Amino acid sequence: MKIDRVLISEDEIAAKLAEMGGAISADYAGRDLLMVGVLKGAFIVMADLARHITVPVEFDFMAVSSYGGATKTSGVVRILKDLDQQITDRHVLIVEDIIDSGLTLHYLIRNLRVRQPASIELAALLIKDGIDRPPLDIKYEGFHIPPEFVVGYGLDFDEKLRNIPYIGVMDVE
Repeated sequence: MKIDRVLISEDEIAAKLAEMGGAISADYAGRDLLMVGVLKGAFIVMADLARHITVPVEFDFMAVSSYGGATKTSGVVRILKDLDQQITDRHVLIVEDIIDSGLTLHYLIRNLRVRQPASIELAALLIKDGIDRPPLDIKYEGFHIPPEFVVGYGLDFDEKLRNIPYIGVMDVE
């Protein structure tokens, strides 16, 4: 496992999350917010983002899988852990570490809309460019990155390297 180069530094991530948190705070002023993290990758992004949000926030998590041990999505989505609370009439913000093919997220949003939240929005630290994906309305965007395999800041390779405090490009050869 070798990281070729740093793509996004720890300081750049911190500044972007502060910016996103400010926008979320303004948009949800006067309302309670339920942040839904997509495990495992989003837990670091969600924790750091939440520290920049000034409105009342609750947290819940879902675990979904479409990768297995591979570096590319299989396209088959499985819910491994569902939400612990009801979201009917709640303002829901899905937090993702990275949007790659978008297939998992597209499925997840459809699944959650059926539960009739008051609103459902999407925040993502990373969006991979140059990839065909279903249409996704990403309200709070972090960084657009090239279609490379990245690790760190919650993103893993075979469950390792999530703890690196920056986004690095990994040599998968």
